[in-house]
Amino acid sequence: MGTVVRQTLYAPDDHTADWVSAEVMELLNRLEEQELSWRLETSEICAANKTAGNGEGYLLSSDMTGVIVECMNLSKRAEGAFDITLGPVVRLWNIDGWAAGEQTGAYTMPEPSILRQALESCGYEKLELKPEVLGEKGEILQARIFLPAGMQLDLGAAGKGYALDKLRDSLKESEIGGAVISLGGSVLTYGGKPDGTDWKVGILNPLDTAEYIGILSLKGQWCVSTSGDYERYVEADGARCHHIIDPATGMPADSGVHSVTILTREGLLSDALSTACFVLGAEKGMKLAQEYGAEALFVTFEGEILMTEGMESCFSPAGH
Repeated sequence: MGTVVRQTLYAPDDHTADWVSAEVMELLNRLEEQELSWRLETSEICAANKTAGNGEGYLLSSDMTGVIVECMNLSKRAEGAFDITLGPVVRLWNIDGWAAGEQTGAYTMPEPSILRQALESCGYEKLELKPEVLGEKGEILQARIFLPAGMQLDLGAAGKGYALDKLRDSLKESEIGGAVISLGGSVLTYGGKPDGTDWKVGILNPLDTAEYIGILSLKGQWCVSTSGDYERYVEADGARCHHIIDPATGMPADSGVHSVTILTREGLLSDALSTACFVLGAEKGMKLAQEYGAEALFVTFEGEILMTEGMESCFSPAGH
């Protein structure tokens, strides 16, 4: 998934810890290879992208149907600030590739005319889901997805959170008593420590990533996701271009915030919401988070920390 995986496991013995740790990595690799990657030929997303414009669509698995449905619902509620159809625009910027050192030399921003053309191929409202299997309450359990010509799905803003949900379910079937698993900016806490103390999850200072602005103290199972302009970026024409794209403009989002941290029980929601709220900015983002019952923390351009009441109850500023 192009990120660093860190695991802290509390197990009855070393053998169990080693086995579960290996299972975690195997699960992440399987999700990347079979479901999430737009690069790998073996994945559902890659297969769906290949059907763009052919009129036949692609039959999604039940799991991926659930992911797409939840992402589309969030897109609607966020008024388009979150959009998984931005593949063509993301490829043009290729900020992840440059930040990872895959290319060298001076970075060149996409030509405005080419960027506008790519943006015309995007838009969640152009995505069509045809239900194939419905649940007892009429919910979509499996669907065929239809992408118009030129559209490409990219789950970069939700995939790690979805993986956290899968890891949580896997840990429930193990003998692990407690765990903290970090996938870059998304963190899962599960169970508890043997000594009963809280889990501690640090929130980086976006202005100085060698420091924390504070610590979250959590008990039990939670998902914490942070989106920030400091995570992956390139320098171009004296400006910092980060990887979080505003679907309305096709440009790196400029909403007055450096970072957004979301706290929820569900990983997919925390990951996707952190991106949506970053694009929306503090005022609209705070409202959206509260609509979902999520806790949120924003760091503004002025260095001000704004947070929901629930987030404040578990947040300790650095140095306290």
